[in-house]
Amino acid sequence: MIDSFSAEERLETEFLVSIIAFGDNVIEHLPPTRASSVVWTNMTADGSTSMGAAFTHTKRMIEDRSIVPSRSFSPIVVLVSDGQPTDAWEQPLDSLISEGRSSKCCFMTMGIGKNVDMQVLEHFISRTPELKGANVISIRNTVFLAEDADRIYEFFRMVTMSAISWSKSNCPYFIPLPLKTDTEEGGYL
Repeated sequence: MIDSFSAEERLETEFLVSIIAFGDNVIEHLPPTRASSVVWTNMTADGSTSMGAAFTHTKRMIEDRSIVPSRSFSPIVVLVSDGQPTDAWEQPLDSLISEGRSSKCCFMTMGIGKNVDMQVLEHFISRTPELKGANVISIRNTVFLAEDADRIYEFFRMVTMSAISWSKSNCPYFIPLPLKTDTEEGGYL
């Protein structure tokens, strides 16, 4: 995915990639970095699943205009999990998907294995019911379940193609559910 984003970068398009790992702690494994500048380091799994803290951290990044300027396309936020939250997640998730600038993001998710909490993943994508590619009919956004490496590859290929086709289009690739009209929020093409 990162290699594909890097290959697509042009003078007028830049793909920023950030990875937030959440286990016992929330760690910015990769701070927002231009795809062509990413130097990948492997991640390791540890202990718990601090999803609520990860949602809070993600929202803080998206709301920070020095990280995600208003002229940017709205971010695609991807949640990958193989477990159940071990901290309070409901309020941080509701805030991420329903309030402020982050409510304008596209949310996609993948569950890995049999212990994933489907309730959390379904709630995560609830504000992005449809995905659209440039000149492509809408498709329903669902929790992507991966039980083997081929399915994981397929999911990230879908994320990659959505982001690349959207970067070349003048139309949004997802349709968020309306909550309220707020002209003060600003931001995002």
